[in-house]
Amino acid sequence: MAVLSMLTEEPMHPYRMQQLIKERHKGDVVNVTQRNSIYQTIDRLLRDDLIVVESMARAANRPERTTYRITDAGRAILREWLDGMLSTPAREYPEFPAALSFLPNLSTSEAIGALTTRISRLEEWLAALDEGLTQGSTFLLRIFLVESEYQRKVVAAELDYVRALVDDLRAERITWPSVR
Repeated sequence: MAVLSMLTEEPMHPYRMQQLIKERHKGDVVNVTQRNSIYQTIDRLLRDDLIVVESMARAANRPERTTYRITDAGRAILREWLDGMLSTPAREYPEFPAALSFLPNLSTSEAIGALTTRISRLEEWLAALDEGLTQGSTFLLRIFLVESEYQRKVVAAELDYVRALVDDLRAERITWPSVR
């Protein structure tokens, strides 16, 4: 989806895609941080006729660069994917709720320790998101920041929840089952 989306802007080569992903912080929402994963994605999109080679060029003392462009079929599938992902909530299985479901396998103090560490990390993440949003808003239209706005709301909500959970554990409003 990220590769197809970038190719709707203009034909480009994989290195430029990698730069844009980094510049736009898309690596926070799609896992294409390894350049090799972009090439694997391009190979699949080529096989499926969703993109085609636009041109091949070689600059002095540099490897040959292949530039790709999106096809009409690629535009159609991108729209289909986006419509489905935006309109239909997906059942996802993130690690944190899974870990919460097995919390009684730790002692209360171990759980509080781990959750307190999580609070610190969430606070750092929230600060980084705030900084990214502030910086991004100086040169990007808001439409290019909505995923960061969403992430910020999700991280803030999780932070609020974990703080309240730790408070409840410390006040013994949540207790462990008795050991048999």
